[in-house]
Amino acid sequence: MAVKIFSGRATTYLAEKIAHAYGEPLGRVDYQQFSDGEMSPFIGESVRGHDVFIVQSTFAPAENFMELLLMIDAAKRASASNVNVIIPYFGYARQDRKDKPRVAIAAKLIANLLSAAGANRVMTCDLHADQIQGFFDIPVDHLDGNYIFVPYLKSLKLTNIMFASPDVGGIKRARSFAKFFNADLAVCDKYRKEANKIESMRLIGDVEGKDVILVDDLVDTAGTICKAAGLLKEKGATTVRAICTHPVLSGKAYENVQNSALEELVVTDTIPLKQETSKIKVLTVSDLFAKAIRKIHDHESISSLFIRL
Repeated sequence: MAVKIFSGRATTYLAEKIAHAYGEPLGRVDYQQFSDGEMSPFIGESVRGHDVFIVQSTFAPAENFMELLLMIDAAKRASASNVNVIIPYFGYARQDRKDKPRVAIAAKLIANLLSAAGANRVMTCDLHADQIQGFFDIPVDHLDGNYIFVPYLKSLKLTNIMFASPDVGGIKRARSFAKFFNADLAVCDKYRKEANKIESMRLIGDVEGKDVILVDDLVDTAGTICKAAGLLKEKGATTVRAICTHPVLSGKAYENVQNSALEELVVTDTIPLKQETSKIKVLTVSDLFAKAIRKIHDHESISSLFIRL
């Protein structure tokens, strides 16, 4: 049973790197587009009896997710042995619970739709909340950005390193890095009145003379991460960097980062950058996903792809 890797149009830039790292060419997908915008992707080569991997992040616009569902259905109807879906950035993951009356739990809905389309397995990286894995009734391989970030942080050779969470919800993620590097932890406690707008922020912890690393899973408007960086510098931090797996970077995010106290914002290529800036460094997840594909195809454990923090 051979492996065939395909990509949706939104993530071709990353799928090409994954296919190259795996050692196979990216499979052919053709598209028919109707005048009203309706799309019809079709796989341009036989996948009968093959182990198919479809790469597509589900960032905006929503058509990217619809395209993924159609590709899954096409592969299933073309008699692929297994349809494995690689979603480097799993969109709608922030809607993972009912936090107020009469709202949708979008992450669960997305899980249901992927299963209904015919996916046999989902592979993703750094979900916004670990419990989202439980929303699926099919196997989920939840890869970890630590595999990318830890070697990079070691290469910086910072002698007075400290980790910080930009909000209370990210304490677990930041604490795991602090434990691995035998470093201290600080927390920026923020208060919001509405989404994407911070009312106030205060620091818990002593950062005087420290090289601080802010840790988060994604950065959207960059308001929180930049405000946290400014607060850390005010409280005496020598340098402030941030590591965030998914660079959503909407609104004035690029301007916010460029004008912030951050030395650099280190992200991965789960989402493509919309513009270049000297303060944003991109690390690739292509090797990580290529190794995971090989292990899954060979029915091997993927435990070696995790750095236990």
